[in-house]
Amino acid sequence: MRVIAGTARRLLLKTPEGLDIRPTTDRIKETLFNILQTDIPGSVFFDLFSGSGGIGIEALSRGAKKAYFVDNTSKAIACIQQNLATTRLADQAVVLKQDVCSALESIARRGKGEQADIIFMDPPYDCGEEKAALAVLGRMPYVTEDTIVIVEASLKTDFAYAEAFGLVVEREKCYRTNKHVFLRKRISL
Repeated sequence: MRVIAGTARRLLLKTPEGLDIRPTTDRIKETLFNILQTDIPGSVFFDLFSGSGGIGIEALSRGAKKAYFVDNTSKAIACIQQNLATTRLADQAVVLKQDVCSALESIARRGKGEQADIIFMDPPYDCGEEKAALAVLGRMPYVTEDTIVIVEASLKTDFAYAEAFGLVVEREKCYRTNKHVFLRKRISL
């Protein structure tokens, strides 16, 4: 796995060992960042269920001003910190070893009015963890109508429940075995 573009372009990233980590492939990552390319520069980026941190590092490399990395395993946190050191992007990163829902709450307490621009999550497929995270995100003050929330999920995952959390699906980008679902906070009238 490597950084595709930006200041850390071509640098190789480590991935945590084990079958429970499923890094986003370079091809899918490139497609995602082509979609987001105009939104990345100067953004505050969240990489939830980070694993290796490859998505958040790609965002920083492409000009995000800050990235939060959240994972609850020690091996993932060690890997993220090593990858941030390799890419020399650690100064722009906040790494949290917590479950995602707790981390989202603590970011709200420490954020002091900071808005999230892009929130990416890649939870274990078909376990429902994205639903719990979206429920928390729907009530966070740092998630606005301008925030883009992206969930990587299996093709069969249905997001019809998102409206109950004040989020609407704007777009789905399907790949061979998974998809990216783009959501935004529903505009209040």
